[in-house]
Amino acid sequence: MSGFVEKPEPPQVPGLVHLHTGKVRDLYRNEAGDLVMVASDRISAYDWVLPTEIPDKGRVLTQLSLWWFDQLADLMPNHVLGTEPPPGAPADWQGRTLVCKSLEMVPVECVARGYLTGSGLVEYNETRTVCGLALPHGLSDGSELPAPIFTPATKAAVGEHDENVSYEEVARQVGAETAAQLRQATLAVYGRGRDIARERGILLADTKFEFGFDGETLVVADEVLTPDSSRFWPADQWEPGRAQPSFDKQYVRDWLTSAESGWDRKSEQPPPALPQLVVDATRAKYVEAYERLTGTPWT
Repeated sequence: MSGFVEKPEPPQVPGLVHLHTGKVRDLYRNEAGDLVMVASDRISAYDWVLPTEIPDKGRVLTQLSLWWFDQLADLMPNHVLGTEPPPGAPADWQGRTLVCKSLEMVPVECVARGYLTGSGLVEYNETRTVCGLALPHGLSDGSELPAPIFTPATKAAVGEHDENVSYEEVARQVGAETAAQLRQATLAVYGRGRDIARERGILLADTKFEFGFDGETLVVADEVLTPDSSRFWPADQWEPGRAQPSFDKQYVRDWLTSAESGWDRKSEQPPPALPQLVVDATRAKYVEAYERLTGTPWT
């Protein structure tokens, strides 16, 4: 059992129809038929959406995505139409709202990996492959791959794991032409993001994208290249053969699996509330990622 420790009640806003509450975002449709995405301060770990929020997290994710959409504009169209909350929306929606085109979404998590870690490392240690792609012997946690690879996954519901699948399985599900488009777009956007991050002293280890079609045009959607969808590592601390320090929710994961939390990850009991020290440290990591990538102070 997993999912929400406490399922939030989405605000009701005149002119909007609530469609979905995800791990982080609430999704609405407006009267024009556009989607309105609102990024909350919720945080998830180990398939649970925790009862404690991280202040400003949703605003950081939204503003960083917007910055990246600008960096990628010549490479890949995106779904953003505007950023103004609709009339009657809560004041807190300012800075965390995206008004977006309604796309025909592709049901695939499009993952690019430039370094070996996470579920890719687990599979590599068992089979020397990731999503069916053979990799050289002798790699370890944090090793840079010979070239970035496309390692797709099926998109899971809240409380369930995404499941890594082969490229061939993606082609079977969505068609060979669409699969080829997804792979090309994923690796192109990853490459641009990797190069920009590296200039700022950050390694983009891996990242995931969601794509949809606007007519015949493939469009990148949702968030892009944020600490929630990517592993960012400080380049000056990179050392293969161990877990890398990262700009994400590692503080949360580490505390939940520590003796201090008293939580048994293998049990069916929901995780406890986070202590303030962990909340503050996690917020600081999200803000640091934003500031280092964009070169702009967080306000």
